[in-house]
Order: sequence, then structure tokens, then C-alpha cells
Amino acid sequence: MSQAAPSDITERLSKVIDPELGRSITDLKLVDKLQVDGGRVDVEFHLTAPFCPPVFALKIASDIKAAVMASPGVTEASVVLRGHYLAEAVNKQVNKKPAP
Repeated sequence: MSQAAPSDITERLSKVIDPELGRSITDLKLVDKLQVDGGRVDVEFHLTAPFCPPVFALKIASDIKAAVMASPGVTEASVVLRGHYLAEAVNKQVNKKPAP
């Protein structure tokens, strides 16, 4: 199994756009942690405001998950939103295992 490349993941995350501001989450420095362990990737992030509209919070989290999973070598990803009033619900939704 090949190792996922942090540089590739970072490049893909730079294409995730905050829908309210129209800027990349990496430009806005919203990614707090990126950890790669073989094919597993963990990303922690925050938003520009703790009361960001929930639809945008879920969109950004989902876009992060999709970007990470599209990176070669990634077999599993965890995306964790911190500091948002609905972080627990967003994290549960974005990390939900697909039905078999």
C-alpha cells in the first residue's frame, strides 16, 4: 500500500473554497491539523466564525473529505470541525460510514 503524500493533500485542500468568502480554506488558514499515517488522513479545521451557517459548515467539511479521499494512496479520512456551535453534528454527518 502506498503512502498518501501530504503535499498532494495540501494541494487538493487549497481548492476547497469557503462559499461565503470565495477564498481557499488554506489561504484563510482554516486547516489546523493535517496528519497522514499510511493511507489514513486526519484533518482538523475551524471556520471563520463559530456561528457560520450550518449549510456552509457541512459543505466545507464535505468538500474537505472529498478532496482528501481523491488523493492517491488515501484509503480512509477523518474530518473534524472545531469551535462551531454545531461541530458535533457536522462531524457525525461528514464521517458517517456509507451504507453497505
